[in-house]
Amino acid sequence: MARHAMLIEDEPNITEAIRFLLTRDGWQVTALADGLTAEAALRDARPDLLILDTMLPGRSGLEILVSLRADPATADLPVMMLTARGQGRDREAAERAGADFFMAKPFSNAEFVAAARALAGEA
Repeated sequence: MARHAMLIEDEPNITEAIRFLLTRDGWQVTALADGLTAEAALRDARPDLLILDTMLPGRSGLEILVSLRADPATADLPVMMLTARGQGRDREAAERAGADFFMAKPFSNAEFVAAARALAGEA
């Protein structure tokens, strides 16, 4: 059974790049473009990994993450935060919210796939 990643990212080019990288690595990828529908979709899909942009229309990635961590059903979901702003305070905010991994855009394709594998418990 393929690993399942849910990607919540509002930039179509980044969505397609991530979908390509992960699909090529054997993942099934579900993508959403806004924060409003994210939590309901996550609870329905129950992915193995969430890749979450920090800045989203409707609801920020950090708001979504805080809510997910507060819910026992999603508290342990591995979450990779993505952001175009890679400053220290952005990383600290993501860590405080409960992110498992933080990656700034642009990112290395190999580093991205390796991080996804590691978060899914693979070598």
